[in-house]
Amino acid sequence: MTDHSKRGMNIRRSILGNAHVDRAKAAKTTFDAPFQALITDAAWGHVWARDTISLRERSMLTIALLAGLGNDHELAMHIRATRRTGASESDVLEALLHVAIYAGVPRANHAIKIAKDTFADMSKEEQT
Repeated sequence: MTDHSKRGMNIRRSILGNAHVDRAKAAKTTFDAPFQALITDAAWGHVWARDTISLRERSMLTIALLAGLGNDHELAMHIRATRRTGASESDVLEALLHVAIYAGVPRANHAIKIAKDTFADMSKEEQT
C-alpha cells in the first residue's frame, strides 16, 4: 500500500465513517478492486488530502457537483458525511442554491428533497 493509499484510506474513513468503508471493502470483488484502489488513492489520498481548502469546503463542492450531475446515491452519502466535515445544513442549502442557478432548478429541487430526507434520517438516528 502506498503512502497515498494509506492516507486516502484514513481520510476516507474519517469522512465516510468506518461502517461505510467496511461495507465497501466487504463488497469488493476482483472485478472492482482496481476501482476501489483508484478512488482511495486518487480521490481520498490526493484530492481530499490536500490542505489548500478545508474539508468543509471540499464537502460543499462535492455535494454541489454530485447534485448537479444527478448522482443521488453519492449525494446522500456525502450529505451524511457532513457530520464529519463540519458542513452545516445551511452550508448544504447554500451549495444547492448554487446548483439551481448553474445546473438547473430540477436538479436542485431533487437534491433538496434528498438532503431533507437524509437530514431527517440523520436526526432520527441521533435520537436513538
